[in-house]
Amino acid sequence: MSTIGTNPTIQGSRVALVTGGSGGIGRAVVERLADDGFALGVHYAGNQAKADETVAAVKAAGGRAIAIGGDVADEGAMSAAFDAVEAEFGGIDVVVNTAGIMLLSPIATLDLADLDRIYRTNIRGTVVISQQAARRVRPGGAIINFSTSVTRTQFPGYGAYVASKAAVESITLILARELRGKDVTVNAVAPGPTATALFLNGKDEATITNLAAAVPLERLGQPTDIAETVAFLAGPARWVNGQVIFTNGGLA
Repeated sequence: MSTIGTNPTIQGSRVALVTGGSGGIGRAVVERLADDGFALGVHYAGNQAKADETVAAVKAAGGRAIAIGGDVADEGAMSAAFDAVEAEFGGIDVVVNTAGIMLLSPIATLDLADLDRIYRTNIRGTVVISQQAARRVRPGGAIINFSTSVTRTQFPGYGAYVASKAAVESITLILARELRGKDVTVNAVAPGPTATALFLNGKDEATITNLAAAVPLERLGQPTDIAETVAFLAGPARWVNGQVIFTNGGLA
């Protein structure tokens, strides 16, 4: 965090809203964009303390940030969240939607209540955030959604989660084309196995070791690895649009 705000090319000039920005990949994205001089809206769903901690870290390093809460699938709450960021910083240039849930089960025994929870957050939430972003992101900006590399690997147990992320990819690619002429890029990042609490939860050591070994680089990804791809899409990647970027160390 020591380099926050030191990139002279965009220092102090851009604003980003990161959903799920209080932990895991979301926090790494917040810190990376802060390094590039972005002012940040740090969204949280339920853990305000973690969001406040993230905001405090950005501010301590000389950056600008506010915490904003709400359910990403609630259009009223998210409209208010976007309003708060615009009121604080004057507009929004980049929206990064990392918020999501992952509940694993074989399809044959899937609890349909879990299916509804996954779809509400991952699909409806993506639509709600994409609607607000499409209406508000300034020209020259970017909308970045999150998928998963398991849409390619088809790991057993991931059926409902992967179905939701396949929907995210479709929403993303269509929105990119619907925003023709707006000078706003729309892309999705699809991480591979990444060492976050969300990914590691419920997995034994052997499973984690096998997943790391499946990657040609022979390690799990780190949240900072994913954040680098987001920073690329949020900044210099103006000719990358309507794409799903698989950031997974070469996982097939």
